[in-house]
Amino acid sequence: MKRRIPAEQQRAWMPALHRWYALVWVVLGLAPSVVGGLNDPAPQRYTALALLVVTGLGYAVVRCLPGNPVVRPTAYLCLLAGTVGAMAWLPGGGASLLIVSLPQFWILAATPRAAVVLSGAAAAGTVVGSVEWGGPWSEAVTGNAVFALIGYAAGVLVGTLLHRSAEEAAARALRLSTELESAQSELAEAHRRQGAVEERERLAREIHDTLAQGFASIIVLAEAARSTLGSEPERTARQLLSIEQTARENFAEARVLVGSAPQSGLTPGPVGTTLRRTLDRFAEDTGITVLAELPELTCDQQTRIALLRCTQESLANVRKHAGASTVSVFLDRQEDRIELEITDDGRGFVVERSRGFGLDGMRRRLAELGGELTVTSSPGDGTRVLAALPTNGQE
Repeated sequence: MKRRIPAEQQRAWMPALHRWYALVWVVLGLAPSVVGGLNDPAPQRYTALALLVVTGLGYAVVRCLPGNPVVRPTAYLCLLAGTVGAMAWLPGGGASLLIVSLPQFWILAATPRAAVVLSGAAAAGTVVGSVEWGGPWSEAVTGNAVFALIGYAAGVLVGTLLHRSAEEAAARALRLSTELESAQSELAEAHRRQGAVEERERLAREIHDTLAQGFASIIVLAEAARSTLGSEPERTARQLLSIEQTARENFAEARVLVGSAPQSGLTPGPVGTTLRRTLDRFAEDTGITVLAELPELTCDQQTRIALLRCTQESLANVRKHAGASTVSVFLDRQEDRIELEITDDGRGFVVERSRGFGLDGMRRRLAELGGELTVTSSPGDGTRVLAALPTNGQE
């Protein structure tokens, strides 16, 4: 047996439809029965009025107070079936009240079977009452009986079809809701995985641009210090000091990465000052000539970090691959963006064949801020790196 459709799955327009039906039931069902019984003898007239009033009040209670413990839907439908049958016994009774009342059995009954049984009892009461009142073969009796039976059969057919359609609609809604919840869960899981991937990529980029570069500098400086340990003690001391400073910087960056220090690890100040400290360390550690034009531009922290990381990565590439003698660094503010240009006179390379993590990391870092990275190089002609970031209204 099919379950009754839960009330929360009914369409939004069902309450309005029920209100219109209640009006129709009162106007075309109860009112004609009251008017038709006004000319009956007193005992029958009062009995009919009492039944109709009690039935009307019962319907109002069931519809307006659906959860009340006194008048339950099944009890009311039994009352309605009895009233419809009783009205057929009276001289003014007929099949009209049954026809108008049939939808209630399908609206309020707990199951389709209950609706069929209770409406069948009302139809049977109408047929029997009509026969008892007017004789088995009178024209009025025949008409009432035929209309009652036709109305009952049509009610069963229409009610069954509507109930089945509503059940199928509820099943479709439940299936769609389940599919939607599943899709939302899959989307949330995909977002979670994507977030994890992006976080891993961010950490890898930060480690490459900070810790890895620092360790590479420490290795180069340690090798240089070992080679001059006995012959050039002053130079060795400077290299050991650079190793200590680089190690301290790496330690600070490591604290940032694990979240135990403020994000970025940069002290406040103009971006030019920040880049100049990096260039001075690079020139001291490598002996490469550095030419710089670094005006004291102000920008937000994210832009400062991006420009610093691009500078560190470019200088690391110069140290490891370029074999350059001179590096030039120019910082400039255009109308709507900040540009950082780093060039060297090293051996150069074929940009299209470059597969290093550093260049890709710089491109992604700048792209996240709406900027872009342009690398120009060819074998024997040195390298030019141009990083451009939007100012976003910064002064």
